[in-house]
Amino acid sequence: MQHLTSLDLTIIIGYLGLTLLIGLIFSGKASQNVSEFFLSGRKLPWWIAGTGMVATTFAADTPLAVTGLVAKHGIAGNWLWWTFVSGGMLTVFFFARLWRRAQILTDLEFIELRYSGREARFLRGFKALYFGLFINAVIIGWVNLAMYKIVSIMIPELNPEIVVIACVLLTTLYSGLGGLWGVTVTDTIQFVISMTGCIVLAVLAMNAPEVQAAGGLTGALPEWMFNFFPAITGEGSGENLNGTLQLTFASFAALAFVQWWASWYPGAEPGGGGYIAQRMMSAKDEKHSLLATLWFIIAHYCLRPWPWIIVGLVSLVLFPDLPADQKEDGFVHVMRTLLPPGLKGLLIAAFLAAYMSTLSTHLNWGTSYLVNDFYKRFISRDASDSHYVVISRILTVVVAVFALYITFFVLETITGAWEFIIQCGAGTGFVLIFRWFWWRLNAWSEIASMVTPFAVYTWLTMFTSVTFPASIYIIVAVTIAVSLAVTFLTPPTDEEHLKNFYRKTRVGGAMWSKISIQLPDIQSDSGFLRLFGDWLSGIILVYCTLFGTGKLIFGDPLQAMLFFTAALLAGGFIMYDLNRRGWNNLK
Repeated sequence: MQHLTSLDLTIIIGYLGLTLLIGLIFSGKASQNVSEFFLSGRKLPWWIAGTGMVATTFAADTPLAVTGLVAKHGIAGNWLWWTFVSGGMLTVFFFARLWRRAQILTDLEFIELRYSGREARFLRGFKALYFGLFINAVIIGWVNLAMYKIVSIMIPELNPEIVVIACVLLTTLYSGLGGLWGVTVTDTIQFVISMTGCIVLAVLAMNAPEVQAAGGLTGALPEWMFNFFPAITGEGSGENLNGTLQLTFASFAALAFVQWWASWYPGAEPGGGGYIAQRMMSAKDEKHSLLATLWFIIAHYCLRPWPWIIVGLVSLVLFPDLPADQKEDGFVHVMRTLLPPGLKGLLIAAFLAAYMSTLSTHLNWGTSYLVNDFYKRFISRDASDSHYVVISRILTVVVAVFALYITFFVLETITGAWEFIIQCGAGTGFVLIFRWFWWRLNAWSEIASMVTPFAVYTWLTMFTSVTFPASIYIIVAVTIAVSLAVTFLTPPTDEEHLKNFYRKTRVGGAMWSKISIQLPDIQSDSGFLRLFGDWLSGIILVYCTLFGTGKLIFGDPLQAMLFFTAALLAGGFIMYDLNRRGWNNLK
């Protein structure tokens, strides 16, 4: 087994030193106030803010997860996450400008901007602790475990626990020093390193002697592996006779038409939220916020997956005997086998970059909740900016240490975590979306939408045989029904509070007519039908670019041209409509 050469070590150490240097460079800016520490002073251009979103969702475990899906179900297996395109585009055209316009520090601050009363204060404080500390620690722990696995396979001469702890400490240091400025600049560099490494690996993998001897990937693997769409059947879901992902129409519809707007999921929150909202709110203006989110969705679905998919397919050729529960490790085995000295160091640096970009964002985002929405809101409301920056740095360390505890002592007992999160957040999306567009929803509506899915999921698990994704229908229906019932059984938000919210966001729409009629001097947004046209065009743009790239890679230039033509037309319509409505409306 090859050990790391001095060239590999030089590349890795150089990368780690660069990240620390960036944190030191931006430490002065981050020390000014919490707006600089958590939102970069709202000065980020779209390409940095958007690339930061892409880098954060490119975690160390993501290529491995895609490899596992491809190994089991072929390319079609990726529909388990490709279905979130619709929700992403909804955020681009309906919510990006609103988040920037709200002028808040975190998306949880929105709760008291939108709702009034003790219930709003409770909801904000509870979410700050629940998401900022506990859920955030589970997500970080999941990513830590993926890095642990990569180190165990790629660098067996090192202790993976020590490597993970060292990486967490280094990331905590530069995140605590540089704030979001340091995080976003390193994210941009880390994304370039990560993508370069994965593309180099994909090229080497496709040209591996074993693959070329079999006539390329299409000759080495069965035809069903290259199907872009799952098999829609009238019977049970799972795997059909040829291996392609098989779903009933109801199950596919649950993923494609319900899950993306109904379920809360980290990085794909309905209406935007979490660190995605943080990056939108950190953009220079509403125009940059929209462009940042559009770039994120395009890069997330069109640019990143294909190197992972290619390496996943090659892993089946090179390591056909890997056990089913280790198929996702095939990505790392391909790295270990094919990479020469130098490139091995580059790929390890790429995985470190992917890992640390996710870790740094989660540390900064989770700390923003704990500081702005809990400590500053409920413990110390009138302290100085320097005090809050110091508390932010202390709590960054607290979150990192707690996440390490979850990684090594708790998370190994959790199975099906992401499926669990989707089901226990099903139906919440209804309130997260319509709280912007319907005045009648209140804090109790949102509380009900958080509690109900847990109760319904528990009942389905204990007393029925209904499983995911069919369970989504039941959980969503019950959650929406309960949320609406609670809405009408509890008092509405204070009317003056609603007027202030409307003045600030100018959200518009018929479902705000009760309030907007009292504010004739406020010029609100309009043209919702055109926004739906942009949304649909955005979906076409992403899917056609995604499939066109795949067809080009696997030697079908004619179909690739048809997909790219459709993508170009869809993109042209979006630019035409935005120009027609006037970029000057996005300030």
